[in-house]
Amino acid sequence: MVKTDSERAIATNRRARYDYAIGETIEAGMALLGSEIKSAREGRMTIAEGYVYIKDGEAWLENAHIPHYPPAGIHGQHDPNRPRKLLLKKKQLAHLEDQAHRNGQTIVPLKVYIKNRVAKLLIGVGKGKRQVDRRNTIKERDAKREIDLAMRQRMH
Repeated sequence: MVKTDSERAIATNRRARYDYAIGETIEAGMALLGSEIKSAREGRMTIAEGYVYIKDGEAWLENAHIPHYPPAGIHGQHDPNRPRKLLLKKKQLAHLEDQAHRNGQTIVPLKVYIKNRVAKLLIGVGKGKRQVDRRNTIKERDAKREIDLAMRQRMH
C-alpha cells in the first residue's frame, strides 16, 4: 500500500524503541525554514541522535540533522544542526515537562512525517532500558520471528 502525502514518513528513529521503554506519544509541529522543509520533503532528514528538551517554557528539538537544500543557493541556506522549536499547546508542554522530570524519564523523537502538508514530529516519553532489558527485547523479537516462520511453513 502506497502512503499518501498526508501521512508520509520522512525520518524515523528506529533505535529509540530499542533503547527506551516508550510510555506515551505526542504529536508536535515543527518550526522549519523554507530550505529545511524542502530538504526534509526529499527524505534527507535524520533524527537518530536527536533529543528533545524544554527550556523557558518552550520545547526544542536538538541534534536533528537536515542537510542543505542545493537549489536554494549558497545564500538561502540554513544551519543543518540548529535547534528547532516544537509547536505544542501549553497543556501539552506542561504535561511533557512534568513527565520528563519524573524518575529518569526523557523525551525522545520517534518519527518525522508530513501530515496535511505540515511537518510533524512524534515524540515519546520513555525511560532508558538497562542492558538486561535490551537483551530481553532481542530474545522476544527472535522468538516472535521464529513463531511467525513456523506458522507460515505450517500454512503451506
